[in-house]
Amino acid sequence: MNYNDLIKQIDKEDISNFNYLLKYKYKVDINNEVPKKIISNLKKIVIKARKIPVQYLVGNVDFYGYTYKVNKNVLIPRFETEELVENTIKLIKEKFNKKVSILDLCTGSGCIGITLKKEIAADVTLSDISRKALKVAKENSKNLNIKVIQSDLLKKINDKYDVIISNPPYISYNEEIMDIVKNNEPSIALYADNNGLYYYEEILRNISKNLNNEFLIAFEIGKKQKKDIMNIANKYLKNIKITCKKDMQNRDRMIFIMNK
Repeated sequence: MNYNDLIKQIDKEDISNFNYLLKYKYKVDINNEVPKKIISNLKKIVIKARKIPVQYLVGNVDFYGYTYKVNKNVLIPRFETEELVENTIKLIKEKFNKKVSILDLCTGSGCIGITLKKEIAADVTLSDISRKALKVAKENSKNLNIKVIQSDLLKKINDKYDVIISNPPYISYNEEIMDIVKNNEPSIALYADNNGLYYYEEILRNISKNLNNEFLIAFEIGKKQKKDIMNIANKYLKNIKITCKKDMQNRDRMIFIMNK
């Protein structure tokens, strides 16, 4: 059966997941015939993907043009995080004229730090509190000469870095999120106390010991957290420049802090 005939049998809400399954699970080019032997199973998995993220069902995620392993122990990276990576690369190229040292804090699957390693000249360290998450990060970073450290934020981080980047948990406990996210993705990677600000404050409170004189801090943030995080940064760091960038949906989504 060809793709155009098969897609007519798929509900509109399932088309995105259907296409993902074809490409990443079954490796089917939509310009070719879809093998009959996979069609029945494909339809069943599409229905299953209404309640379980398709990336978990397939076991990987497409991020910044690379394919990374994911499972229920790590957050599924979103488009907004790709934007964080893209903007961080631009700032690194503007600010540094050397190979940079990068710490990806709260790394999860490792996709942020690993992508930076693949895109620019960098020595990269991945860190997370979750041993299970770091197992995934280690698999994704295999053969890339990337250091991996299990640490509760910066507590076991002793080196200094040019760039510290993080997409920490930032959802407040009373914030409504989609059931498919709430019921499947690790809560440790989603939620934070103090209206979602807890991890930003803990990081910024202790970050000075891990920064070189010339530094860049990059955060993904919640859409309503810009002012609060800027205030926290100014509370703990001196002589800094703070910028906020919006995502493609025009929401405040990234904060960048650097020395003046």
